Amino acid sequence: MKVRRPSVAGSFYKGDRDSLIRQIEWCFQHKLGPGSLPRVNESGERRIIALVCPHAGYMYSGPTAAHSYYRLASDGIPELVVLIGPNHTGIGAMVSISDAEYWRTPLGDIPVDREFSSNLAKKCGIAEVDGDAHLYEHSLEVQLPFLQYLYGSRFKIVAITMMLQDLATCRDLGYSLAELLADKNAVIIASTDFTHYEPYDIAREKDNTAIKAILSMDAQELLHVVKRNNISMCGPGPVATALIASKALNAKNAELLSYSTSGDITELKEEVVGYGSIAITK
Repeated sequence: MKVRRPSVAGSFYKGDRDSLIRQIEWCFQHKLGPGSLPRVNESGERRIIALVCPHAGYMYSGPTAAHSYYRLASDGIPELVVLIGPNHTGIGAMVSISDAEYWRTPLGDIPVDREFSSNLAKKCGIAEVDGDAHLYEHSLEVQLPFLQYLYGSRFKIVAITMMLQDLATCRDLGYSLAELLADKNAVIIASTDFTHYEPYDIAREKDNTAIKAILSMDAQELLHVVKRNNISMCGPGPVATALIASKALNAKNAELLSYSTSGDITELKEEVVGYGSIAITK
């Protein structure tokens, strides 16, 4: 059994089960979070096609991330979660689909939908089934404990990292995902942080321009805005891919659930990182 073992447990989030559950609940109850614990709607309509969610340490971005998972809980139970994040390490394939059978966190093991992963690699010309890119990458791993807190073991995942984040790659991957997801109860989670290490007011101003492009569901404009304004957003490609796939799956609306920066947590505002949660729905 090939297991992708946790890389950032004990650093980005607590490394043991009980402490991790307490930390997740802290995120939900924080003043920058939803303010209360989520309740899973067992008969939810499943209108969420995709979420944009941050991936910093829970002590910084966890309350903002909690908004995405609070909304997802009220929307029902997805059977498949497609995780797309940037490749921070520079290791592995340009677009890498995890080859593991399970991903492990302190809350247990999550099965990978290996059939879907294989079909996606066949359909998307740029993507490869590859384990190396995922060994030390944190952008997808930090989403998993939130999902497990909500749903236990009632879902499978597909894990994708993107080193290439140009429009052509996003379109290839996005349309391939849409075709394969057309008849599935699934949600796409695009993992990104926004501006990195700029003054508070500048970060918020820059991030607002990127968020406007996301809310207009315009993948091409998002990539242009990020480049034109020199926004140090690490995952524009995963978000653009999610937008392309969502529109092909008949998405009608994008809603900003929460935005904050590390400065809102630490009160150190000379150099901050921006975090946003956004829901894209039918």
